Parts: sequence; structure tokens; C-alpha cells
Amino acid sequence: MTGNNKEPANASLQRKTNPPQRILVAEDDVVTLRINTNMLTKSGYEVDGAVDGAAAWDALQLNGYDLLVTDNEMPNVSGVDLLNKLYAAQMTLPVIMVSGKMPTAELNRQPWLQIDAVLPKPCVVSELLTTVRNVLLANDGARAEIVSRPN
Repeated sequence: MTGNNKEPANASLQRKTNPPQRILVAEDDVVTLRINTNMLTKSGYEVDGAVDGAAAWDALQLNGYDLLVTDNEMPNVSGVDLLNKLYAAQMTLPVIMVSGKMPTAELNRQPWLQIDAVLPKPCVVSELLTTVRNVLLANDGARAEIVSRPN
């Protein structure tokens, strides 16, 4: 403990050295993409945008992300196709699907495609921010549990 401060001396240093969580937003509507990436960036996340599923797949192969926020109906590669690519490549990544038409039938036929949360379009930005925070917290807790399990 340091002086009047009730936290360990290294806690402040840890907060400063933890990098921001990285989010990839895949959305073919340019206005929605800009709004979502700007709001997530202002909330302290490091955010990349992709204008379709193909661009998202390229970004996922080049960079490490903590979360994927994806639309489903996009040109070139749909959200479901993107999830299939993640699964085939054995990439584990929490996913939030934000879509006007949820691909419920496709997802039911492919239960191995894991989606952590779904939001209907259009969604309120505050709802997106809350969902992002909750999914990241849930997945950080799951990772911490796996790491701390004794062998």
C-alpha cells in the first residue's frame, strides 16, 4: 500500500500498462460503421472497421481482437459466413451480431457457431456499448477462470 492510497503500489501502474481492448466492427452501411466505431473509440476501445465480411476476415487474420461486432447481411462474406471462417480456422473470439434480419434458421442448423449476444438493427448506441462491455467482461472472466485452474 502506498501512503493514503488503499491500493497496492503496482495497481496504478497495471491500469496504465494494460492496452485497450481491440474490437473489429464489420458493417456494410458506412454511416452505421462510422457511428459505431466512433462511439466505441470514445469509450476507450481500440476499434477497426471493415466495410464487409471479406474485409473483416482479412483484418482478423492480420490483427488480434478481443471482440467482433458484425452485421449479417453484407456483400462478399455474410456474418454467418464470417463465423464459419472463424470456426474453421479455430479462432476463438466473442461475437456480437447486430442485424436487421437475424439468421436464426442458419444458426440453428449450425449450433457450433457461437454468438455471445445479438442486437436488432437499428440499435441504440448506449445498448451497443452496454452489450460490448458485458460480453467483454464475461469473456475476461471466463479466460481468468481457465488460466487460474490448477493442473
